[in-house]
Amino acid sequence: MQSTRKLLNLARITLSRTAATASEQTTHFGYQTVKESEKEQKVHQVFEQVAQSYDTMNDAMSLGIHRVWKDIFIERLGPTHGMRLLDMAGGTGDISFRYLKYLEKQPNHQGRKSHVTISDINQHMLNVGEERARQQGLTAERLSNSSIDWQCADAEKLPFQSDSFTAYTIAFGIRNCTHVDKVLSEAYRVLQPGGRFMCLEFSHLTNETMQWLYDQYSFQVIPPMGQLLAGQWQAYQYLVESIRRFPRQDQFKSMIENAGFVHATYENLTFGVVSIHSGFKL
Repeated sequence: MQSTRKLLNLARITLSRTAATASEQTTHFGYQTVKESEKEQKVHQVFEQVAQSYDTMNDAMSLGIHRVWKDIFIERLGPTHGMRLLDMAGGTGDISFRYLKYLEKQPNHQGRKSHVTISDINQHMLNVGEERARQQGLTAERLSNSSIDWQCADAEKLPFQSDSFTAYTIAFGIRNCTHVDKVLSEAYRVLQPGGRFMCLEFSHLTNETMQWLYDQYSFQVIPPMGQLLAGQWQAYQYLVESIRRFPRQDQFKSMIENAGFVHATYENLTFGVVSIHSGFKL
């Protein structure tokens, strides 16, 4: 009798676990379908693997054009003294460093201090960024008009108070998040009224022939290049696939509007290889 009860209890536990597993939502990791609870760890592993070679690979994959895209992104943001920026998925600091250098060149007649919080879910990426900041002299001690801090955080659950920042940037990071809608909602929450959301992300080309050529380059060249330069084929295979799974420009614009942002716009660069998305919190 006791043995029968044990078997029944074991059967109930097994059925309960099976039901829980079956009910768990799935999402995409590149072209793979995975449980939502698994994606964050998988993405974390990818960027942990590529952190040290990330900038080298960006130069190789884009033939250096990513630097031009980021320069244009900062020009469109148009930083001003007194601004408080949250740079999410800021990792190695590319966007924040441009922001700081842009401000250092601008006259500051009223002596207003600007600030940037560089945040990333991956501490390895932040470590690389902090070292780069020291090498470039972009430290709190050396900056005359700005200050900087680093924060490991999840874009879907930000540890910042509401209405804290005047601008929020995220470059080549939002497509790696499990719930893009939650990222947008959190961005809206932490921005002050009048604050601006800006996103730079790989997108979809507007010409079918060029898209086909771009696909051939992406799938046939980038993963082998990742293996050659960084010893990471699978990580760069994922990065290529994740671009194809990201919403098209109009779809992402609608998601930004659904999060509450107004005056949402996008601008294609290099025929739509990347797009700059913008929206305001009123």
